Amino acid sequence: MPSIYVGDVWINVIDRGLGSPVLLVHGFPLDHRMWAEQIDVLSTRHRVIAPDLRGFGDSYGAAGTTTMARFADDLRLILDQLRVDEPVAFCGLSMGGYIAFEFWRRHSVRVGSMVLCDTRSAADTPDATRNRRLQADRILATGTEDLADQMLPKLLAPATLSDQPKTVRRIRQMIEKAEAAGVAAALRGMAERADSTGMLSDIRVPTLCLVGEHDAISPPDEMREMAAQMPSAQLVVIPDVGHMTTMENPGAVNDALLEFLGR
Repeated sequence: MPSIYVGDVWINVIDRGLGSPVLLVHGFPLDHRMWAEQIDVLSTRHRVIAPDLRGFGDSYGAAGTTTMARFADDLRLILDQLRVDEPVAFCGLSMGGYIAFEFWRRHSVRVGSMVLCDTRSAADTPDATRNRRLQADRILATGTEDLADQMLPKLLAPATLSDQPKTVRRIRQMIEKAEAAGVAAALRGMAERADSTGMLSDIRVPTLCLVGEHDAISPPDEMREMAAQMPSAQLVVIPDVGHMTTMENPGAVNDALLEFLGR
């Protein structure tokens, strides 16, 4: 996995396969491994680029506040250094979706299509903003030891928690690997992100909105409303899963991605 310098930190990046480029951007507080099954399948037809965002996985050095704009600009620099000249299929889950909106805002010429997985266009409510900042302070003071226990019930459907111990273990390992400073910086960045709802009608590239049937963080009804405001969007609901669709039911997600990208 190559490391790419983006001006102040080194970013570890998976770069696999040949063909039209697909950029996979992970959610919080995970890393590129949440896309493992998608990387294996998509790289047989596409060039797949999957970074560990700064502060996560094997990318270190995040501090202060990592805004969605900073993440988006990191990705643009990665594409530049990998000499990806043609527009990408930008695929982001959860926080990766927040970054997708900011990438569109700043670098829309680099986007040929979008896949928005289990995410939302709205900014945080005042209560959510306050809670993210308080959580960032706690993590800096006490570390991330309890973060997995707090997040797993929110990320996964009850059936996944009880019936997929390997999936639960893999997600726990990713959360535990994230550095405290990176987690806190991303929390602060998400707390201050812009509301992107007003620009949905301007996103005219083909877009797939994908959501788990039992997603408690970005529910299907919310994503259905978001997709309805985008001129070229379609919604696919993955049955029997929660927020982590790519890991809870990778086969259904892969089918949806291949069908969308194939068009």
